[in-house]
Amino acid sequence: MGPKTERVYRVILDWVESGKYGPGEKLPSERQMVEDLEIGRTALRQVLARLRAENVIEAHDRSAYTVRPRLSALEPGVEPPEDLEPWRIYGERNLYDNRWVTLSLVDVEPPGMERFEHHVVRLHHVAVAAVIDGEDRVLMLWRYRFVPQQWGWELPGGIVDAGEDAHTTALREVEEETGWRPVSLEHVVTYQPMVGMVDSPHEIFVGRGAQKVGEPTDVEEAGHVAWVPLADVPQLMARDQLMGSGTLVGLLHLLAQRGSGTSTTAG
Repeated sequence: MGPKTERVYRVILDWVESGKYGPGEKLPSERQMVEDLEIGRTALRQVLARLRAENVIEAHDRSAYTVRPRLSALEPGVEPPEDLEPWRIYGERNLYDNRWVTLSLVDVEPPGMERFEHHVVRLHHVAVAAVIDGEDRVLMLWRYRFVPQQWGWELPGGIVDAGEDAHTTALREVEEETGWRPVSLEHVVTYQPMVGMVDSPHEIFVGRGAQKVGEPTDVEEAGHVAWVPLADVPQLMARDQLMGSGTLVGLLHLLAQRGSGTSTTAG
């Protein structure tokens, strides 16, 4: 986002955080915000798409927006307990280490238990992007994965290089793997796919709109590129044709937005 869109994003966010517009209240119309905030309609919609992705606002029809109810108002009494103790870590030794994977033994002590060495696999930091177009279709790749020996649909994504931020990685990977360049990408969640034993942060981004800039350039990771209707995702899931936790998390986020009445497109 540029300086103007970032300024408008901060203004609208302040409206919500200050209580000027409370949970469930309607924001001014797009036409009114364009005039009052001195911003173009396309740029404003980029800001509103970011606020929707961050669950700050909800979209209704094409150009009406309301402030989302606060989580605490929806689910009272879900605050985590504060009196639990974390595991104590005394040290770590590597059993195997190369540029792709590290296998370690970590000396740990859970509360109320004896110390022991726990195997930990450390993999790379990963960024995945779910890019959706104006027809409610998601940019995906059909490709073969030799580890499970399976064909399936995946969202584009890859390893975050040293010195690179995950947002840049997500943009780069979409373009390299599909030949499409996202108009915008917004972060929605960071998670660990196998938190009990594997350390590999995954960051999920949602993009709205993309421009065709050429053919895929990452030959090793490229597959059959297609815009898959979001409505087909539940059926693909039932057929076990969606591969990778990043793909599932990104697509489930889009489905949840649509199910809650939040538009998944920029409008």
